[in-house]
Amino acid sequence: MPKTLIPAQRHRMIREYLEVHQIVRSSMLSEMLGASEATIRRDLEWLERQGVVERAYGGAILSTRMPLEPAYTHSAQAHPEEKRWIGRAAAALVKDGDTVLLNSGTTTTEVLRALRARTDLSNLILVTNNITAAADAREAPFEVILLGGDFRPRAMSTVGRFAYDQLRQFCGGMAIIGVDGISLKYGCTTPSSVEAEIGQTMVDRTRGPVVIVADHSKWGVVSNYEIASLDRVHTLVVDSGLSPESRDELKARSVNVLLAGPEAGTNGLEPATL
Repeated sequence: MPKTLIPAQRHRMIREYLEVHQIVRSSMLSEMLGASEATIRRDLEWLERQGVVERAYGGAILSTRMPLEPAYTHSAQAHPEEKRWIGRAAAALVKDGDTVLLNSGTTTTEVLRALRARTDLSNLILVTNNITAAADAREAPFEVILLGGDFRPRAMSTVGRFAYDQLRQFCGGMAIIGVDGISLKYGCTTPSSVEAEIGQTMVDRTRGPVVIVADHSKWGVVSNYEIASLDRVHTLVVDSGLSPESRDELKARSVNVLLAGPEAGTNGLEPATL
């Protein structure tokens, strides 16, 4: 690689690399672009100001904005197999006698479906604003409490003051939260303020672990409203499409990473550590 690349060329090549790999080390960019690490650091600082990357320790992660909320039916078509894997892995963390707070979303619906298949949860209480999940729980062996409130067809959920006030009456042992984006800098986010309010309240009303369920495509995505900062997250349940480097970044911030799916092997967090 010639050492005469101008900043615009380096910026373009960094973006192109991240669009494929999502995460990169500064040392690798220095070698690839024939530039000093100090120069690469300035390049990453410039790209971060443009909203292209989010700097991490020793490198950067591609940053993607999600300003608009996708419709439920559209979300359900994205990574369906990975969501089923994640749902089963997250459901395995739940113990009989728990009170679990579960928010809206297609991935959390898969958690409910996996819980429904278990026969050892007769004393479980599940509190949710997820209408699809609640409907799927009609044959579940445990109690399901659907929050009242304003119906949001786009997310198949209930939100608003009634849902919020009712949720404040519960003290959950675990929260299982679906999100639209996960970022080292901005935490767990969603495009909807009313969905964020419900998610935030579930996190606040949980005395035990907060478990985030999200497929790998949510990594590096930043949306408008924060649900939880990473320091509030105990575990991320994700498919093996999340790179090892990204897993290391999360673990460095004390977030346990539980891999779901046939390629996960033994790399995930054991449920017993919750």
